Amino acid sequence: MNLISLLGTNMDLTDGIKKYIDERIDMLEKLTTNFEPAAELRVEVGKTTNHHAKGPFFRAEMQLAIPGDVFRSEATEEDLYKAIDVARDDIKRQLQDRKEKFVDQAKRTVRPGKE
Repeated sequence: MNLISLLGTNMDLTDGIKKYIDERIDMLEKLTTNFEPAAELRVEVGKTTNHHAKGPFFRAEMQLAIPGDVFRSEATEEDLYKAIDVARDDIKRQLQDRKEKFVDQAKRTVRPGKE
């Protein structure tokens, strides 16, 4: 899986944030091994506003492109790291649903006389 872009909106991306994102997307790499090298991930993290001090204003957005599909996830939380985790979990769920769909289609058997 290729990390195409890592963008910070209304904030600076520190080395700690970059490292945290790299650690979290390692799990997605395991799920996209069958799509290599075509799996591309774009990540955008940041603040929704600059003037709020409380509330869910940290945002994480992920977009994963694989052959034939594009998965997108967005999360807004009070903590940036939690927003990253929620967005990653949603992408993971979408990937697993797609894989289960194809496994179910492959397991279907044709009834005799219904070819």
